[in-house]
Amino acid sequence: MNIQVSPSPIPNSNAVSLTSMLDRDDYLTGLLNQVTANKTEGWLQELRQSAANWVRHSVIPTTREEEWRFTDLSSLRKVQFNVETGNFASLEFDILPEAANSRLVFVNGVYAPELSAVSDLPSGIVVSNLAGLSAVEQEGVRQYLAQSEGAQEVFTALNTAGITDASVVWVNKNVVVETPIHLVFISGETLTISQPRCLVVAESGSQVTLVEEYTNRRGAESAEDGVYLTNAVTEVWVGDNAQVSHTRVEREGAEAFHIGKTAIAQARDSRYTCHAITLGAKLSRHNLEILQTGEQTQTTLNGLTIISGKQLSDTHSAIALNYPHGTSDQLHKCIVGDRAHAVFNGKVFVPKLAQLTNASQLNRNLLLSSKARVDTKPQLEITADNVKCAHGATVSQLEDDEIFYLQSRGIDENDARKLLINAFGAEVINQIPIPSLREILLNTVNNLKSLTNE
Repeated sequence: MNIQVSPSPIPNSNAVSLTSMLDRDDYLTGLLNQVTANKTEGWLQELRQSAANWVRHSVIPTTREEEWRFTDLSSLRKVQFNVETGNFASLEFDILPEAANSRLVFVNGVYAPELSAVSDLPSGIVVSNLAGLSAVEQEGVRQYLAQSEGAQEVFTALNTAGITDASVVWVNKNVVVETPIHLVFISGETLTISQPRCLVVAESGSQVTLVEEYTNRRGAESAEDGVYLTNAVTEVWVGDNAQVSHTRVEREGAEAFHIGKTAIAQARDSRYTCHAITLGAKLSRHNLEILQTGEQTQTTLNGLTIISGKQLSDTHSAIALNYPHGTSDQLHKCIVGDRAHAVFNGKVFVPKLAQLTNASQLNRNLLLSSKARVDTKPQLEITADNVKCAHGATVSQLEDDEIFYLQSRGIDENDARKLLINAFGAEVINQIPIPSLREILLNTVNNLKSLTNE
């Protein structure tokens, strides 16, 4: 795969001068000391040390920064987190039948071989933790790990500074993998920080389907495990004419903090699809960043956020279309109940060189309570003059006449509301290519009773 990195307008992707930042963030330094306590060797330690240097001269974002103005991390600062090694007791997670023997499981960031199964994989694909790779395979990983745009963003750098292991999916040239790959990251130990890292490399002409799942150790509905922090980073490199279908599911515990980065580089003629489902955590943030590195790419982004109570969920996406004939199609939906707060900020950059680009972006929001809130900001930045681009956002509530119509057909009010909510979310969930996962998510939405209560 040829890696072509062009100047990118992706937020936080540009390096800053270390000497320009004189004030240290003591809280961030404390987190850094926790995640760097365990040492590694060779190139990985060098990579970690470089990232740690950035973190030492960085600060945790505040609402004074434009990219974080709706997401207040002050509640995060009140908690002192510690690194916890793998604890495999009382674990619950969904095993997808389609991926029963193509699954990697990490607990508190530590690989759990007894919970994993990778026996049902064809030749030409490597699915392993980083420590389980051969020296030759690790040398290949070295060319890609932490090389994505945006590596100096503070939480991304913190993750890199603490890497001791990672999940790796590597698909060789022209290999088509029919079996979905399920990557499961389980957290939930009280007052702990875990930092899952995932690297996906799809070489030219290859095809692969991934499910990346973040879940609480006793299930997404449980608050028993209390407060913890997941800081996750996933890098996806899509080679020439390669195809990656990627489903990301966040179902953390009710009191958790979740901060995630998904960075994708798309080479010429490649196709990438992401279905991002956000259900859990007290506070969650997902940065989704697409960098086009060749002509004629296809990018499809489907997102669904369903929150209630006092949850805050923030999705920031940036698509940098740097070459001609690119196509991107983004739909992000939010269902917001009770006093919850959803944030969507989506940017599409189309510079002058990206002629004949076709880009669309739509954010649709359903508020189920008078106290629910959504802040939405779809953005197009276009300097090319021969393009077809559109964007928009809608915010609505359940219509009384729709509820009345269903009631007139013998359906009670609560079930009528539930049907309308499910129909709104199903447009995204039904696009997921794995039937068992679709069923799990549809059942999860159907059982979220708090969404149907004012």
